[in-house]
Amino acid sequence: MNSDMELMLGNEAVARGAYEAGVITVASYPGTPSTEITECISKYDAGEVYCEWAPNEKVAAEVAIGSSFAGARSMCCMKHVGLNVAADPLYTCSYTGVNAGLVFVVADDPGMFSSQNEQDTRFHALSAHVPVLEPSDSEECIRFTKLAFDISEVFDTPVILRLTTRVAHQRSLVKTGPRSVPVKPYKKDVWKYAMMPAMAKKRHLVVDERQKRLENCACGLDEQNVTIPNVIEYAENSKEKVGIITYGICYQYSKEVFKDASFLKLGLTYPLSEKLIREFAANVGKLIVVEELEPFIENYIKTLGIEVTGKALFTNQGELGTAAVRKAYYGKDPDCEKLGEAVAIPPRPPVFCAGCPHRAVFYVLSKMGLRVCGDIGCYSMGAQAPYAAIDAVICMGASVSMAHGMTKAMAQCGELDRQKTVAVIGDSTFIHSGITSLIDVAYNKGISTTIILDNSITGMTGHQQNPAMGFTIRNEQTVATDLVKLANAIGITDVTVVDPFDMKAFREAVKGATERDNPSVIIAQRPCALLKYVKYGGPAHIDTEKCIRCGSCMRLGCPAINKKEDGSIVIDPSQCVGCGLCFGLCPKSAISK
Repeated sequence: MNSDMELMLGNEAVARGAYEAGVITVASYPGTPSTEITECISKYDAGEVYCEWAPNEKVAAEVAIGSSFAGARSMCCMKHVGLNVAADPLYTCSYTGVNAGLVFVVADDPGMFSSQNEQDTRFHALSAHVPVLEPSDSEECIRFTKLAFDISEVFDTPVILRLTTRVAHQRSLVKTGPRSVPVKPYKKDVWKYAMMPAMAKKRHLVVDERQKRLENCACGLDEQNVTIPNVIEYAENSKEKVGIITYGICYQYSKEVFKDASFLKLGLTYPLSEKLIREFAANVGKLIVVEELEPFIENYIKTLGIEVTGKALFTNQGELGTAAVRKAYYGKDPDCEKLGEAVAIPPRPPVFCAGCPHRAVFYVLSKMGLRVCGDIGCYSMGAQAPYAAIDAVICMGASVSMAHGMTKAMAQCGELDRQKTVAVIGDSTFIHSGITSLIDVAYNKGISTTIILDNSITGMTGHQQNPAMGFTIRNEQTVATDLVKLANAIGITDVTVVDPFDMKAFREAVKGATERDNPSVIIAQRPCALLKYVKYGGPAHIDTEKCIRCGSCMRLGCPAINKKEDGSIVIDPSQCVGCGLCFGLCPKSAISK
């Protein structure tokens, strides 16, 4: 192996590319599969790069935009659904343009490994008129990130660097380079940066002109030494063979499947170059587009009157993968079929970790007959068996608003049990977008109960800091948001803090709150079991002589508690953390340390 080469995660390579490009400010909100980018940035010297976890993606985007206007290269990272939250500033920033380079890294999640939908970021780019670069491996993650900053400054535009889960989380070889920091002077210019109607109308003309320049550059016309990485690879006798138009990770899949095909590999997937596509189509046989999710490229090509095949072969759901592409085109994949027969992978449904404080919350709620509006986070699993406690999950912060809407609707319909509705939301998610919903509850005389699951960390994305913790991304101590005082400040005076592992106290708190005719907040406060400082002690043990096999402990849904084929119940000491939640559930006191 070349000593100058390093093996890097795609996300790590994006961070490295930003560092080499001279990024000064990085503001993000954690969201799989994008989280590691900002975590890797935080490892660089604080004197060189300022980085932060913002309360949400909109705030993060605005921090990065302000930094760009001030003259510092800036970056904002998020997952695809986070772009919905950041869309407001992004769309208008497309009009203002930038001062120093501004890059939005957006990681889409085909297959929904950790997401509630499969939206395609390219359509946001289309609506906002913002260019999109798509790398296919870690080396391109570095190169395209640096290029994104150059495009941003040359074309006076924010740029989206779009990743997908496989690109973000694969590892491949990269060659690193030195850091260069091009700082721009700040110049006040209200006609460029202050988007009131008169200014915005003039800037819209600039956006349209920029679009034409980008399209020209995409077909090979260099502008200020910016070369767009759209590459044509013709096969021998190309007019007799298949021509593949693809990009990103789909290029890697397609190269393995179509050995003799010609390729138009798009590094810039928006705006698309009509001239380049027509040239390629004229020099190949059957034209095929291989793209994940929506037929974004295929639909554009059809508007040009060019015959093309895409989603007639390939699904718009989930990931593609080499096997899927091969099977879709050739009708079978013998090698993968044999592998599937040889390796039977057992199902592994997601569960709360052993010792998770959320388990107690949903165990109690499942027995109370409440309507429960859930939210995005580990606690979404409260909708699953054995709890089946959650009625609906939509997006970040929606639990509080939905519960408010339910109670108002019930009141309008004359339902007397309208109080029997609660919202469940995590501490980080509450700060992200639950605060405004709770303000709505207080302001509009709602009576719903909001349960904030405060586990002292942003759990689902891998333990990132948040404003309620009192520590920054670099673990520097800072002001901690006081959730009790915050609730009081917005008009919620009925606030209870309780340990969810005290299930009797928690149940009483929920029962009391839902019976009172006023808005209330319950803060279920216990740290995540995976935090290093959480020490429960030795694992629990079941006394088989006392155990009557009633299954009460099984209803906790703890992965450490299992039923054997003979019906006996055992606790796996390798998984049990000794939290003791199951002790009080056994009618025969058969469980102990």
